Amino acid sequence: MARHDARNWHDFTEMIGLLCLVSSILIQHGASGQRVKVEPEVLSYPGQTVTLRCAFPDSTGTQLTMVTWIYEPKDGERINIAVFHPNFDPNYPDSPLKGRVSFSHNPPDMMSPSIQITNVEITDEGKYICEYATYPGGNEQGITYLVMLAKPSNSASVTTVTAGTKPVVVARCMSANGRPPAQITWVTTANGNATSKSQPSVNNTVTVSSEYLMVPTPKDNGIDITCVVAHRTQVKPERFPMNLAVQYAPLVSIEGDDNNWYIGRTNVALTCQATGNPVPTSVQWKTTSGVTPDTVQITGNVLKVLKVDDNINTTFVCEANNSIGVGRNQATPLLRDTPLPQKGPTTGTIIGAIIGVIIFLALIGTAIALYRKFRDRKLGKGPPKYKPPPPNKTNGSIGMLNTSHPAVAEDRLLQNQYYSTQSAEPVTDLDAYHEDDDCGETVKEHYYAAAPSGWDEPGNNEVPAPYVHTGTEPQDHHHVSNQNRGDSFMSSAVFV
Repeated sequence: MARHDARNWHDFTEMIGLLCLVSSILIQHGASGQRVKVEPEVLSYPGQTVTLRCAFPDSTGTQLTMVTWIYEPKDGERINIAVFHPNFDPNYPDSPLKGRVSFSHNPPDMMSPSIQITNVEITDEGKYICEYATYPGGNEQGITYLVMLAKPSNSASVTTVTAGTKPVVVARCMSANGRPPAQITWVTTANGNATSKSQPSVNNTVTVSSEYLMVPTPKDNGIDITCVVAHRTQVKPERFPMNLAVQYAPLVSIEGDDNNWYIGRTNVALTCQATGNPVPTSVQWKTTSGVTPDTVQITGNVLKVLKVDDNINTTFVCEANNSIGVGRNQATPLLRDTPLPQKGPTTGTIIGAIIGVIIFLALIGTAIALYRKFRDRKLGKGPPKYKPPPPNKTNGSIGMLNTSHPAVAEDRLLQNQYYSTQSAEPVTDLDAYHEDDDCGETVKEHYYAAAPSGWDEPGNNEVPAPYVHTGTEPQDHHHVSNQNRGDSFMSSAVFV
């Protein structure tokens, strides 16, 4: 058992060593391959001259011995197309590109051995390898893919079909002679499916065709359908908008039959409406009995019953024709002795309408009121101002107005009609003379509403005691007390 385990361990270590060696080789090869700089992909059209670039910018510690360009077709073997050795002239082996391929510089540069291909063809597409022979590292290479482009010719069309029950092709789209193959998609609300196929075309190009299949119905006629072709040579996909063309026999409907055929009714009209693709060529009325009553008049697609009587007890048939077929519809009057009750608005409907009108008028009134309020504020119109009462002739001064009203306070302050009880100077800041309780209802105003009587008279230096207003502020009046005289009076506030 121990010998068997030792052998397994030996095999395991050898396998690990081998894996490490392979990894090291792959890493070195990848690192060395990156030193050859090429373009991953180059695009070209037939007849152009294309340049395939190659460079070895950092050759420190490496001797560049020789460079070879190799062509590898998509389906085929590698072929040397250009070789350069510093000690010899450039060489161009036999290949499909001989005579059209050459080094870009003459003499070639080992550090930048790019090549040119003139009059490129679609068959030149493939892989091009720039390979350096170096010492001591060995061969290093870079790969460029030459992609040949050919702008396709795109087209689309609808197919006129007849409504039926089996899937048919209703539209076709084609992208011819393109390289690489184009991509075709469909945009439509029609209920169908698309099928696409590609096939080789001239000069190794590809033609892609697509068909849209569906079960056509009359309602599909005229539906939008768009073919969208995307190709590498186009800045944006090319779109082909179309409309489906579905032919169908006429569809006939009769208008005017209200099922109210009462005896004695006059001038009842039935109108025959017919649609179809192609447009119906004829529309005619007839009866199942083959006999048209004398009281019936037919004008075009309109059948008019002059008077309803027992002779009208038949079936009227309208037929329309086009190249696809015939469509028909019929109306059979059900005679009545009395007319059907007329349908009108119910009491509930009327009441609901009245309530709706009332609510609507209320909303209009509210909107007008809000608009007026907004307009007054915007124009600077505030609440009405107080008009102070005339001065009291007895004591030579006026009582205090309700100066806590903002309109009154602002008006009198502008007129300098408040005077300090300390200095008899005009008051300019009413807030400094207000004392409000927590609820803002008791106000003590320590200033005069007008200059004291005789203040401006010579020798009169006595400053009367201030008026003190206390109490709950009313909207139209309040009491004012004179502390010197001990009397009181009512001072009215007048709006203007």
